[in-house]
Amino acid sequence: MANTVITIARHYGSGGRTVGKMLAERLNIPYYDREIIAMASEDSGINPRVFEDEKLKSPLRALIKTGGVDHRNVLKPESAGFTKEDNLYALQAKIIRQLSEEGDCIIIGRCADHILSSKPGVVSVFVHARPDFCLREAMKVNSMSEREVMRLIEKTDDYRAKYYKYYTGKSWDDARNYDLSLDSSKLGFEGVADVIMDYVRRRPDCDLLK
Repeated sequence: MANTVITIARHYGSGGRTVGKMLAERLNIPYYDREIIAMASEDSGINPRVFEDEKLKSPLRALIKTGGVDHRNVLKPESAGFTKEDNLYALQAKIIRQLSEEGDCIIIGRCADHILSSKPGVVSVFVHARPDFCLREAMKVNSMSEREVMRLIEKTDDYRAKYYKYYTGKSWDDARNYDLSLDSSKLGFEGVADVIMDYVRRRPDCDLLK
């Protein structure tokens, strides 16, 4: 039986990370978020500051018509484009594939749903919420005015959407890209985690809760 890997894409403020940590604790499996950047840095020898967090360095790249980027095409260290943006994505994708082979785990963002789409046992989730809910949750962790936080939410969701579109050729918030699309403002964080666990339990290719 294949490893069970739960990938979570999320609106800023929707609690996707919180849900991921809840699941990791309930299931006693590893949780990976920015740790992937550290691992890709260690594996490649590239300074972690060079890697962007689901963000294109040049916003103009998002305007390029693309069917996605080959995430398996990792350049050799001596190659001229080793630290170029597409190769940094491929390096992170390499780590995501390795983690999925090592055991059951939770992976946050970074197009993990797309990178692992051909693997059995992968459960892809998109967590979203009403704007007022996202604002309220984001205000809890940001020492800024309400207007500034609203701007931060819009900016973050925009660059995540462009990053996903550029590297996958698909729309980030299209429910058809995921096994589950869940509204945390209706279900609450615990409720979202409950639904994901029930879905995993019912999936014949997931052995984690059998």
